[in-house]
Amino acid sequence: MDKTGDVSIGGNQWQRLLRWQRKKKVSEEGEDGVKDEEKRNTNLDLKWNVNWKEWVVDPAEHFYYVWLQVMIFPVVYNWVIIILRTCFTTIALSYLPVWLTLDYLADLMYLVDMVITVHTGYLDQGILIKDVTQLRKRYLHSRSFLRDLVSLLPTDFLYFVFGIQTPLVRINRLVRIPRLNEALDRMETRTSYPNTFRISKLMIYIFVLIHWNACLYFALSSYIGFGSDRWVYPNMTNPAFASMRRQYFYCFWFSAQIFTTVGDTPLPKREEEYLFMIADLLIAVLVFASIVGNVGNVITSLRDRDNVFFPDHELVKAYLRSHHISKELRQRIDSWYQHLHINKKIMRENEILEQLPVHLRTEIAVSVHLPTLSKVTIFQRCEKSLLEELVLKLTPQVFSPGEYVCRKGDVGHEMYIIREGKLAVVADDGVTEFAVLTESNFFGEISILNIKGNKSGNRRTANIRSIGYSDLFSLSKEDLTDVLSEFPAAKRHLEEKGRQILTKMGMLEESREREEGEAEKVETKIGRLESKLEILQTKLARLMSELESSSRKMQARVEQLEWEVAAVEHRLPEDGEGERERGRGRGEGVGGEVGREREEAEGEADEGLDSKVNKQGRGEDGDVTKEGDGESTNSTKEDVERMVGGDKCGLKDPEDREKKREDDGEKGGENGDNRPGKGDGAEIDLEDEKEEKSGEREPEERREKVEEDSQKDEEQNK
Repeated sequence: MDKTGDVSIGGNQWQRLLRWQRKKKVSEEGEDGVKDEEKRNTNLDLKWNVNWKEWVVDPAEHFYYVWLQVMIFPVVYNWVIIILRTCFTTIALSYLPVWLTLDYLADLMYLVDMVITVHTGYLDQGILIKDVTQLRKRYLHSRSFLRDLVSLLPTDFLYFVFGIQTPLVRINRLVRIPRLNEALDRMETRTSYPNTFRISKLMIYIFVLIHWNACLYFALSSYIGFGSDRWVYPNMTNPAFASMRRQYFYCFWFSAQIFTTVGDTPLPKREEEYLFMIADLLIAVLVFASIVGNVGNVITSLRDRDNVFFPDHELVKAYLRSHHISKELRQRIDSWYQHLHINKKIMRENEILEQLPVHLRTEIAVSVHLPTLSKVTIFQRCEKSLLEELVLKLTPQVFSPGEYVCRKGDVGHEMYIIREGKLAVVADDGVTEFAVLTESNFFGEISILNIKGNKSGNRRTANIRSIGYSDLFSLSKEDLTDVLSEFPAAKRHLEEKGRQILTKMGMLEESREREEGEAEKVETKIGRLESKLEILQTKLARLMSELESSSRKMQARVEQLEWEVAAVEHRLPEDGEGERERGRGRGEGVGGEVGREREEAEGEADEGLDSKVNKQGRGEDGDVTKEGDGESTNSTKEDVERMVGGDKCGLKDPEDREKKREDDGEKGGENGDNRPGKGDGAEIDLEDEKEEKSGEREPEERREKVEEDSQKDEEQNK
């Protein structure tokens, strides 16, 4: 009793839930109906509130397409009826009120077409121009305006001159033929059966041509005389040829025989008849060529369409015959092709849609395949952009009855989605069935994700066989990897879903997954180190380039110093010779012997000074490197000038030179400087002053040379 009570209570709850859901649906439908009515009312208001002065027609809209179809009737009417009424006067006078009404109705449609053409926009750099002033100016300066204006000239006033039975005055209405061509071209691009439409259009052209030829044949027969010979129209006195219908049908049949070159037409007898036949035969050649060409194009396009359903069928058959394939296998292949043809299965979707832009291909693929792809568990809740990329990668496949889609142990390179048909999961014996997969089911999704720790190692875990003809979509591992490379978040999401599925199936090794995760961490660290190493290498390259540039600048600086020192070196000998001449003049005034001794001493001193200045002027490498980079060319010039000044002072008076030596010696003793030769010669004084000012010492080799020179001077003076 308790159980039945529970069941009744549960049933009541379900009934209440269903009633509530029905009420909710009814309320939603009512709201949708109200919204639809509001939209309709707003659309009607917009239609009635159109400003006709600023009204613009978009040539891509459906209204323009419909209007072009309407304009076919007045154009074809004028091309057919004007020549008919001109040649067959009986027909023209019998239905005159009808013809006049249709004439002026066609003229009214021509006038409305001009108004619509004025308000038809055009594209300028991809943008629709809607400025009415600009549209009017463009139309008035175009050839179409002149053509439309000529077609509407009031030539009907000529009826008062030639009579109402001469409709040839309306011949200017035939100028609107380009409007007919535009309408037919638009219909050909929009129709779902372009080949049938091409044949129909060709037949219309041929009909109009035969119609015109029939009318001209009747007019020529009337000019020559009915029944005058076998070639012209028979005599009207015969009641069989007196009716209007018989007249038109006989002339049309005669013209069709000439253009198709079929049948035995009477031979012409007069010159006019020969000229007419020659012109008709020439036109017949062109008509026959156009018919053959158009029909050939239609047959070729139909064959291309069949190739879509029969992909290289003849080539496959030839290959099977040349390799002596078994009859059973050939029958299976033929039945597979036959299934494609009967059920209109298209295997080359990508090739068919290849000419379309990418966004249109994507929209078509989304509308066709997205509902099927969204039912796959691992792709649910994925980004829409990801699914749009995947639908372009789906490849249709058709499997025959009893054919295996995959076998247990095979390496999985793609996953399958069932679009139509039934597949069985069978045992290794091929008889026992474990499950049946139907429409919207899928399998093989784990093998293309390449999940770490999968015990199966991306191999198939079951045998799947097609029960009947099955239509499947396949998605390869390479295509999925390419798409997921642009969606890293979706890749992680899919891998996580795959791990969950493997965990439920007990096919995931957690320890191995952790090890692989650690290996991935190490790989990421290595990647970071490599990136940092690349950055350091770039910095090192920059520093090396800067070092090279600085070394080039230093070398240029040293060369400049060498040039300046060499220039000073050429000036020093000239100054020394001038000082010696002045010293000789002073020595001769005091005494000859003392002068000679001084000249000898001064000569030796000059040689020591010259050697010292020459060494410094040559700019030895050791001196430049020891003095450092901070020393400038100005300091070198100052040193040379001081040395020259010191030589001049020392050469003028030996006594002053000795006093300076003694003073320098006392200073050296007080400072405790034990260097040899300090204060022994006048040549060193200027060098000591330079060291005190600049804070740098002379090289050892230069001091030794100077000390030797000073000792020689002392010995000579003694």
